[in-house]
Amino acid sequence: MLTFITSIHAIAVNVNTLNIRDEGDPITVTVESETVFCSFLPRVSGQNIGSSESNAVSYCTQNTTNAPNARTFPDGFIQTKHFANGTGYVQITGLINRSTYVVPNDGGGQYDINAPVGAKCTGYDLFVNLVEPDIGRFCIRCCKDAASDKCPTGRSEAGCESIIPGTYS
Repeated sequence: MLTFITSIHAIAVNVNTLNIRDEGDPITVTVESETVFCSFLPRVSGQNIGSSESNAVSYCTQNTTNAPNARTFPDGFIQTKHFANGTGYVQITGLINRSTYVVPNDGGGQYDINAPVGAKCTGYDLFVNLVEPDIGRFCIRCCKDAASDKCPTGRSEAGCESIIPGTYS
């Protein structure tokens, strides 16, 4: 009997640690212009970027049909933003107010087509999105070609300036 009860407890604990997404969770981003773009952020204020990678949600500058159910960035969160495009990609780079919504000393992390699960950038095959609260920086690039080296997803520790060159002022 004791073995049975212990097994049930173990199952309940493991189920509770799963990241279960609601069907309506916003997991689509878009980069359309300097005024219409999105980024992934933690689901709740005060959560570290790295620990939110599996269940983050999209936040946008405004409501857009290309990012269904996305939330709007908190007031004053985006400080500067710079749109750029090149062959097969679009991007936004800029600065965030690290005292708003995120943990100010968080070293940050990366969101991409692997995390959060099901994440995508409308109209593109892949994307890479970094948020670096400790230095007040964010970046997102969406790429057309899944084989492109323009959206490297395995180098999050390299940071925005290395992975997505652009204007960060």
